[in-house]
Amino acid sequence: MKLILVRHGETLSNRENRVQGITDMELSDYGRMQAEKLAESLKSEPIERIVSSPLKRAYETARAISKFHGAMIEADRDLQEMNHGDFENLTIQELREKHISILRQWEIDPASVVMPNGESLHDLQRRAWGAIEGITKTARNAIVVTHNMTIRTILCKIQDLDMLHIRKMHVDLASKTFVEFRFGKGAIVLLNDTSHLKET
Repeated sequence: MKLILVRHGETLSNRENRVQGITDMELSDYGRMQAEKLAESLKSEPIERIVSSPLKRAYETARAISKFHGAMIEADRDLQEMNHGDFENLTIQELREKHISILRQWEIDPASVVMPNGESLHDLQRRAWGAIEGITKTARNAIVVTHNMTIRTILCKIQDLDMLHIRKMHVDLASKTFVEFRFGKGAIVLLNDTSHLKET
């Protein structure tokens, strides 16, 4: 089956370099334009299911995509972004000023960090991969609209990469990544495609 992993369009928090996590932000005007261009690029794909994180920025992106397909949008909480706990909605500068020790640990060994009152990357990967396994067993072709760290942990799982290497998996806003699943194993065939955004 073909699985298309989509990262949502831009929000104001993305523009302000804030930690969004599960903070429920809508798309910015620019993000809506990105979502429309992304949707146009996917309109000829034969899609059976569209599954989205319920957070507004992802669901709004999924809604733009669904206009070209007969599938209803299914919301799955397991596809939400990583819960950053006490760090939600802080800017990167604020993190540097107030939480430099955890930020350094995150830069050196992200897999070892549990966000205060939030999640670890392993927590995120367990729930997100559970959702992906369910989707790959019940559809021939599906689009999953989700978030930066969520997609990265999924791609690490597909490639059997330790979470120490999560930064090797880069996904831009409003990007699409194609994965082919055969006999339960996934292979990335297109990573972080943003060619549809060239004129935005």
